[in-house]
Amino acid sequence: MAHKNKWTAPLRERDITRQIAREYFQEFDRLIESDVIVVGAGPSGLLCARDLAAAGYKTLIIEQALFLGGGFWSGGYLMNKATICAPADKILDELHIPAKRIKECEGMFMVDPPHATAKLIAAAYDAGVKVLNLTKVIDLILRRENVLEGVVVNWSPVEHAGHDAVHVDPIALESKIVVDATGHDAAVVALLSRRGLHKAVPGNGAMWVERSEELVVENTREVYPNCFLAGLSVSAVDASPRMGPAFGAMLLSGRRAAELVRKKLKQE
Repeated sequence: MAHKNKWTAPLRERDITRQIAREYFQEFDRLIESDVIVVGAGPSGLLCARDLAAAGYKTLIIEQALFLGGGFWSGGYLMNKATICAPADKILDELHIPAKRIKECEGMFMVDPPHATAKLIAAAYDAGVKVLNLTKVIDLILRRENVLEGVVVNWSPVEHAGHDAVHVDPIALESKIVVDATGHDAAVVALLSRRGLHKAVPGNGAMWVERSEELVVENTREVYPNCFLAGLSVSAVDASPRMGPAFGAMLLSGRRAAELVRKKLKQE
């Protein structure tokens, strides 16, 4: 006589495995070509991808870590609080992210990073963004006189182990645009530099929050044909000041990058 569950539907182990594999590889097949690949799932990458997907563009985030959100999860000094400065508070309102206005500091708002990050991730998924996590960009697709047309990726654990220990060949994912939202590493631009197509990435300068936030938004741009910068990648490439646990410019830069990408795609 078959066992009948009182509280849950009957599940077979083989069916769980089969359906996970089917769903994953069916979706993966659709990720091989995208309009935009956003490398890095910190706040700037998440908002950039969200805005592009909401505008109807096929958008993929590639994140080397297991989790999404980058440094936004922990706030400052593991205190689980982070600041957002105006006018980025309008984005908080738009995404229904709770924030506390700090009366002593004009234009400053405080958020709980886990809550804010979760809202950003949900907004990206709700807009239709697809995600490959535990995936590391290790090289670039460069054709037509070194025009960027996608990225080469491998499993992060494989790359972490090293090729002497685990040699697994990478695969390629094509896109019309690549957004470098990898933060301090500026990983995509660093790969361009390795190919002799861009100067070396100098890294962030010393902390100067007000100037840093202004420059990050102002200098969000196309840094190489089909490659755009967002968030702290801007600071890393320009050697402009770092900002610490102030994340308003991350959101504003992500939104500006999306606007610039949309403008370019409309011209094609």
